[in-house]
Amino acid sequence: MMTLREALAAALKSLVRGKSFLKALLAFWSATTSGVPVTPQDAGAKDSIDPAADFLAEAEHLLLGYIAANGLKKFSRRLKRQFKERLWSNPECMLPSYNSQLPTGRESGQFLALDIGGSTLRVALVELRGAAAGGPSEGGAESQIVRLDSFKIDSSVRSLRGMQFFDWIAERIHRTVAKDSARGHSPDLPLLMGLAWSFPIEQTSSKGGKLSAMGKGFLANEGLVGQDLGEIIKSACQKCGLYVELSAIVNDSSAALLAEAYSTPSTRFSLILGTGVNIAAHLPVSTIDQPKFGDRPSSWHEKASHVIVNTELGMFGHDILPFTRWDKLLKADHPRPDFQPLEQMVSGMYLGEICRLALVEAVQSTGVFGGKLPPSLEKPYSLDTETLSLIEADITPTLSTAIHTFTTRHPIPSYTPTTADLSFLRTLASHIIRRSASIIAASLHALWELKAEAETELLTTTLATGTETDTETHPFAIETQAELETVQDKMTVVYNGSVVEHYPGYRQEVQMFLQGLMAESKRERGLELGSIALVEARESSLRGAAVALACLS
Repeated sequence: MMTLREALAAALKSLVRGKSFLKALLAFWSATTSGVPVTPQDAGAKDSIDPAADFLAEAEHLLLGYIAANGLKKFSRRLKRQFKERLWSNPECMLPSYNSQLPTGRESGQFLALDIGGSTLRVALVELRGAAAGGPSEGGAESQIVRLDSFKIDSSVRSLRGMQFFDWIAERIHRTVAKDSARGHSPDLPLLMGLAWSFPIEQTSSKGGKLSAMGKGFLANEGLVGQDLGEIIKSACQKCGLYVELSAIVNDSSAALLAEAYSTPSTRFSLILGTGVNIAAHLPVSTIDQPKFGDRPSSWHEKASHVIVNTELGMFGHDILPFTRWDKLLKADHPRPDFQPLEQMVSGMYLGEICRLALVEAVQSTGVFGGKLPPSLEKPYSLDTETLSLIEADITPTLSTAIHTFTTRHPIPSYTPTTADLSFLRTLASHIIRRSASIIAASLHALWELKAEAETELLTTTLATGTETDTETHPFAIETQAELETVQDKMTVVYNGSVVEHYPGYRQEVQMFLQGLMAESKRERGLELGSIALVEARESSLRGAAVALACLS
């Protein structure tokens, strides 16, 4: 019969394999008190049959257990409270843009659009064919990029300091515009241009804003921080003999919303989910504390019943997110651990790292991958989300493509991963990705509920005071209960970004979680279940910049 010392040794071995020390001791106690002989292997028998399966079961519970028993709905409600609080209190998030108007769909004409991102500059001539021009009704596309020139922003361009960077941009704008001799310009009649700007900016008007530190290795802000971005670009273009007027500036989330709203009137939200995450929402101005609007002219407030709000979603989730021990490890090694807690659980920058941290533990405790961690995975952030995406895309029985992908990127000396190894990794990744999708769905649902409640309150106040709405000045104000229920019944979210666009099944997961949450909300409100559409953005930065310009025109 096993001695207590042998039982302790067996329990310690079980612990190394990721098993419960207490369970091993209980197994010994139970067997000895019943008079049944116990071998060292028996002490952890129930837990050592399939340690990899046990690890995955625990991972699923840790990552997704918060969803059970209406947990996702409770999480969404907590998020909504945070959204409401920060619409009134936090200067770093829930930021109202200057885009108070959504397109009517009747805007038409050709517009010069500029998209400045982290790796590419794009200059385009965008044609809008609204109802006034008969575009969509004639069977054509609502908008078209007539001309597009794309220029790579490599390390040498990112190293350009101050005006050198904007001079480089101006030269390429001139190169594109010069191809169209019909587009004349002069100091008295400058070319109007819309800009999608993917960097921080303290926006001071629809066409201007104070340049901030750009990050991502860019040195363009040197000596220019606090200066007006529109004036900087205008000045650079004048050196090339090009006269432009930057009339509309939008960030990527606002651009996506505007671009899709042009052709899909029910669009009120946009989701950006790639390396980072963000959501823009079209909300009543009454949801936002006045100081957040800054020093805007009274004419803006007179026209604005609603405004596109940049939520900076990644900053939310403090004290309510479903943390696991792997999230805590990631946070412990992060230079700004509490700055964007929600982003650390959902975006492409971090999903692979969460999986890597869990895999490191699993290799040590369960023996998957032969108990050998690929040397390349010892380095933080070495397992990228793209690799997980390619592995999950392989649904063949042998997972041969997944094995090839993994071994090519992360070889293990003297060991070839098996189908079981890659199946383990696929399942682990799927739990991490599913949690991300559930959090995104809860965020969208929280904003949808917040908007619905704000619209109801606004309508109730309007009806109670007998105030008549000027529909020309406030074209998106809701005037009747029936109209309100129609708006609540339809929800279009436009999306872009590598994770939501390309990760296998991600969009469907978001749709499923979101549909369930909205169904619960509508049952509570006594409404029929409506439709939810997640629509992929099409060249949203350029089209959105053009639409923003058209709305002002």
